Amino acid sequence: MFRKILMAIVLLMFVTLAHSQTAEDTYNKYLDFNLARLQGEQDKAMELSRQIIQDTAKLTAKVRINFFNSLAKLYEDDNQSVNAIPLYERVVAAEPDYYVAHRALGYLYLKSIPDADKPLNSPSTDAEYIKTVKKALPQLEKAQACDADDNTLALIKTLYKNIGDDAGLNGLNNRLKVLKGKCEDILSD
Repeated sequence: MFRKILMAIVLLMFVTLAHSQTAEDTYNKYLDFNLARLQGEQDKAMELSRQIIQDTAKLTAKVRINFFNSLAKLYEDDNQSVNAIPLYERVVAAEPDYYVAHRALGYLYLKSIPDADKPLNSPSTDAEYIKTVKKALPQLEKAQACDADDNTLALIKTLYKNIGDDAGLNGLNNRLKVLKGKCEDILSD
């Protein structure tokens, strides 16, 4: 009986040790991923990201969110919006005050609308257009509140006019004031 208990304890120690080494390996790959990205080695960063994505549960929550944000940016820079959007969505869900990801999401959502920044002669009745604009507006508003930009503000106003949302446009300044209360421009890990 004593021998079985001792064997179980030894086995448990090995499993724990193996898990911690795997978590450490994943974190080291994350560090290598960041280094490759910063050195402009996109192919190497992409290869490392494929290895890390399988083991993101082994990263701490903050490191995982940083990884998702960095990978989203890598995809965005490589014109892979379809891959970047879900990652940015994870980032803003976990860090709702991180406006940089909100800005990226807002503009990525609008990529599917040609000339999104152009005023329409009359409000759109296209359901898909309206749905996309309504998805982008909260993201752009958070970004605008935290880092005011004349172009983003003009885009927001144009989009409200294009979907005929006068109430949304009229309440914009108040929403921006409220949103400005909590803004983060750097993710920490």
